[in-house]
Amino acid sequence: MIQWMGLGKPNPEAYGGVEFWHGGERSGWLQKQGEYVKSWRRRWFVLKQGKIFWFKSDVVTAETLPRGVIDVSKCLSIKGAEDTLNKPFAFEISTNSSSMFFIAEADKEKEDWINAVGRAIVKHSRSLLEHDRADYTN
Repeated sequence: MIQWMGLGKPNPEAYGGVEFWHGGERSGWLQKQGEYVKSWRRRWFVLKQGKIFWFKSDVVTAETLPRGVIDVSKCLSIKGAEDTLNKPFAFEISTNSSSMFFIAEADKEKEDWINAVGRAIVKHSRSLLEHDRADYTN
């Protein structure tokens, strides 16, 4: 699901050992709606190994603390949300318990994020199914 991390001690379990500071499958600026205060904030996002991390800055090192992380294996869907939000280049990522909204800077950026996260959802849900099947054979 969506795991929130604020200031303070990092939660390395939420990272799943992912070295988010280099070689992501996709990265870029998006606006994200706040969890409590529903204002829009510009954040740097990195998709890598089934996790979506976000940061205040695009300068990300091994010491940088993510502001949050989404476990893609818990995501059910990603889809355009321009009509829902009445904002161009908007999209939504949904889990079984919540939805998060994002706004890209252009239509191509929005489509690239939807495609990249959609592929990650399929890949990581498939690996979860294979893991579950292996557990049943024991």
